[in-house]
Amino acid sequence: MALDRPHVPARTPLAEHHHANAALEVSHLTAGYPGMPPAIEDVSLRVPVGEIVGLIGPNGAGKSTLFKAILGLVHPAQGQVLAFGRPVRQARAEIAYMPQVEEVDWGFPVSVLDVVLMGRYGGPRPFLGWSAADREAAHAALDRVRLAPFAARQVGQLSGGQRRRVLMARSIARGARLLLLDEPFAGLDAAVQHDLLAILDGLAAEGRSILIATHDLSCVANSCDEACCLNRRVIAAGRPADVLTEAILTATFERHLLAIPQAAEVVRVLNDGPLEPGPRNGHGHEVVR
Repeated sequence: MALDRPHVPARTPLAEHHHANAALEVSHLTAGYPGMPPAIEDVSLRVPVGEIVGLIGPNGAGKSTLFKAILGLVHPAQGQVLAFGRPVRQARAEIAYMPQVEEVDWGFPVSVLDVVLMGRYGGPRPFLGWSAADREAAHAALDRVRLAPFAARQVGQLSGGQRRRVLMARSIARGARLLLLDEPFAGLDAAVQHDLLAILDGLAAEGRSILIATHDLSCVANSCDEACCLNRRVIAAGRPADVLTEAILTATFERHLLAIPQAAEVVRVLNDGPLEPGPRNGHGHEVVR
């Protein structure tokens, strides 16, 4: 069964936020790496204030390159990236990035609180130390993701779901208004995913804007305000009901995908044969939940 969107308070209308325009505007962006063809071409993407946008596409589609370009880590060959109407280099304090959990060295001997504190300024402050305001923000973020009792625990002792909540707390403690999340739900069971979605929905209700790169099509269908299908170029963008169609998903993933909106789930057809319900069967069909 696909996850229903967690219940949260009604969101504030966009006009009531300080910035009524988009939190993120990517316009005709082409970017890549030296000596290689562009990883993304002519990409335009908009993340409205206070909304959750799901970015989906196959491996190698350019999702990571797009994130790096937004963060200023990859210089675009053409196009521009604006955050809250300003060039991204002028708005870096407004942006928080949550990497894939596999990209973090969880064996490093630091506590949960230390990791969250690093989000305050993007790194440790060994000479200046952390201010009272820094510590207050870090503890508040841990409380929000329900990890306050684990503040002194070594990060290497945490479960996969707890590690993702630590990374989310770090982004919250930063105070950023735009959150970029790279595969936050990979490998999580339904209950943990539901908890993380509830946290994200609460942040969006406060006016924060969230861009999620994910392979979880059902999450995008049921928990995102907008969807963007990317395969080096933007295949389609808009409300999930309009974007997650059979034709668009097939064009995005370059294999036959069948959307079943009545069941609020997406079935990936891994090979030819009759479609059958169920998480997996002998014909190689997989329900992506």
